[in-house]
Amino acid sequence: MQYYYNDRRVSFVEQRVYLCRKTKPVRHFNIPFFIPELGCPHQCVFCDQHRISGTQQGPKPEAVDLQVATYLETLPKVERVIEIAFFGGNFTGLHLRQQEAFLKAASKWLENGKVNGIRLSTRPDYINDEVLALLKSFGVISIELGAQSLDEEVLRLAGRGHRSTHVEEASKMILDAGFVLGLQMMTGLPGDTLEKTLYTARRIAELGATETRIYPTLVIRGTQLEQMHLNGSYQPLTMDETIERCKQLLLFFEENNVKVLRLGLHPSEGLSQGSDLVAGPFHPALKELVTTAIWKDIFRESVRNKTGQCLKLNIAPKELNAAIGHKAANKNWLLGQFDKVVFESDPELKGRAFHADYC
Repeated sequence: MQYYYNDRRVSFVEQRVYLCRKTKPVRHFNIPFFIPELGCPHQCVFCDQHRISGTQQGPKPEAVDLQVATYLETLPKVERVIEIAFFGGNFTGLHLRQQEAFLKAASKWLENGKVNGIRLSTRPDYINDEVLALLKSFGVISIELGAQSLDEEVLRLAGRGHRSTHVEEASKMILDAGFVLGLQMMTGLPGDTLEKTLYTARRIAELGATETRIYPTLVIRGTQLEQMHLNGSYQPLTMDETIERCKQLLLFFEENNVKVLRLGLHPSEGLSQGSDLVAGPFHPALKELVTTAIWKDIFRESVRNKTGQCLKLNIAPKELNAAIGHKAANKNWLLGQFDKVVFESDPELKGRAFHADYC
């Protein structure tokens, strides 16, 4: 069965979220399993899945039960939807028997009602009818493809080993089979530009994806990209460039009903401490920096040439923290024009609508 919300195809999990939101807030949780490079025949210039996932070996299928049970014990007892998620590597590049072992271990938690869905990420050139039939039989709902870029030159320079046509063909097959499609993208890869990044975003929406993840390119120790950086043939984006690009991407995807599942790498502890990060725009709260920048643009336009003793801003509850800004950056910026700045939550407001009173 396929579900739709505002004419957008959604998963059973999302459909349940929409229904529950009518009465109470719902939180979404993934129970992640990282499968570093297993089944992946390529070594992209940016990739070292061992360091990114924080593990040197992939999990065994028999470890699924223990990890799911442990997560279920620690997750908050709130209205929630839970998905088992196989990330990293190339899940559908595993031998079919390995895929089946992982899926069988996960699907019994779906059957007993303890989790609500299964999702996975994989390469676009490892999608075929046999694989999709297997995933469907075990209750997989969402498939995320690592598209990274839809520009041919960027794909070639990144060593992806596939073309944009593979992304297009796999996306159609996934949607035709009734799955929810996610297309992950990167910005700042070798040969990438702002124009190519925005082109990739447009193609993601046109191909029917309803989910995406946005990853600025980082230089990780032990990768080919590290050597390119050291010999001067590759320069990563600055943080300011990254925020500007991601700001445009986030606004574009919002306008086109593509849900941004994540903005920025969710690294291992070692990476976050800098031991494996050579260069690049890493920040543990990148999305907060981007939404802060979006609100600063809004305020810059609305309070231009205005000063006074007091500014009171009424903001929709879900946007209040972003409006104030990461580490109160927007509030502090406004205090350069006003003696006093007050932010208040207003449940009557939605989205980024706001009301300003000058006193």
